[in-house]
Amino acid sequence: MDFRYQEDAQAEFNRNTSDPHRLDEDQGPDDDIACERLPRRSDANMVPVNPSPATVPTPAPVAPTALPVVPAPVVPTPVVPAPVVSAPVVPAPVTPSLGTRAGIGGASGPTDLSVAIGLTLTIGATAAVGYLTARRLARRPKRS
Repeated sequence: MDFRYQEDAQAEFNRNTSDPHRLDEDQGPDDDIACERLPRRSDANMVPVNPSPATVPTPAPVAPTALPVVPAPVVPTPVVPAPVVSAPVVPAPVTPSLGTRAGIGGASGPTDLSVAIGLTLTIGATAAVGYLTARRLARRPKRS
């Protein structure tokens, strides 16, 4: 929901304090104050910080009199904070990795079947090399 003023957001929050629209999602603990960064209606009626030269009244010429002239009191210009607009919170999309379907899901090492196949192939290759070496040595003519 989009609100222009904090009072509107607070009224919506007060209607349903379970906060389904996440209006009290500022940093820190929940304090039941909705959208604290929005400007307040009372702030909208304040005088701007730097009035333009056209809006600054020029003093009227004073006729010389015998009475002393007392300067007018200086009224400070109130500071109006700039409205802060924050981007809406959008959760990141969840992308499945398909790790389990690809055969890598959760396994931290080789299975018993993989170890057995590997040992069988290693023993078979060693036996074949040993047999061929013994056969070749048996065929060699002996030198005297």
